[in-house]
Amino acid sequence: MPFKGQQILPAIQSMKDFDKMLTYSFRYGVFLNIHVGMLKSVFDYARSENKDMFLHMDLIQGLSNDEHATEYVCQTIKPYGIISTRSSVIKKARQLNVKAIQRTFVIDSTALNRSIQIIHKTDPDYIELLPGVVPKVIERIRLETGKPIIAGGLIETQQEVEAAIAAGASAITTSSLSLWDLFS
Repeated sequence: MPFKGQQILPAIQSMKDFDKMLTYSFRYGVFLNIHVGMLKSVFDYARSENKDMFLHMDLIQGLSNDEHATEYVCQTIKPYGIISTRSSVIKKARQLNVKAIQRTFVIDSTALNRSIQIIHKTDPDYIELLPGVVPKVIERIRLETGKPIIAGGLIETQQEVEAAIAAGASAITTSSLSLWDLFS
């Protein structure tokens, strides 16, 4: 089972959020919106606290989100995993044996079909599906790709988390402290 049964992946938007995450038993989380100058110290801190953290490559401030930046981050910072909407970033992370999450936004049937095609080409370890409040889309993408699904975006209640899990999501990304409380 992905993430050793952890259903919530805390989405960290600040060091205050990370400090809050450390008060929970969560092992896995996601760093969002981080300055390039903080990467090394933040990941060193996470490792010292036995946390396996994903890094959202598209949201690093001061660093491009291309395959060259991915190579640098994977070799120098050594995150547990990478998240990106960009196929080239996912492919590079996979080449470097770093866990890769393909983030995809499904807003209509065309985007759904295109996302499935991209997923087959990039072969990520996981898929982050946004918005994560559409159980039938979670189920379809999981069935058509065979990949574990992480649901994210617009999930605000315990019932929405449970519906996403029931539809086949392995975990939920959220910055909602109230959901962290409920699922810790």
